[in-house]
Amino acid sequence: MPAQNVYVTKTGTKYHKETCHFLKNSKKEITYEKAIERGFDACSVCKPRKEVSDSQSISSENSLTTTNRNTTSTQCLGKTKSGARCKRMAKSTSGKCYQH
Repeated sequence: MPAQNVYVTKTGTKYHKETCHFLKNSKKEITYEKAIERGFDACSVCKPRKEVSDSQSISSENSLTTTNRNTTSTQCLGKTKSGARCKRMAKSTSGKCYQH
């Protein structure tokens, strides 16, 4: 079976169908397998789904999509100019958002 292609954005963490409205500003076509390897999750709006052949089971697909989900967001630890704590969410291991 040929590889299924999905679409990702430059800064996003989700993979999408080609018709998803989140791809309005940027999109890059990659294979489903590469998206999973790189830790992308499925978009909850367009709900892209891997096409499963008769020989594959749904449970093996679910185990692929649940790997690499150890990224969590926390409130940024950075301070603003006024000295208040930044309100953005940070996914980096440093605990700071893109601006700090």
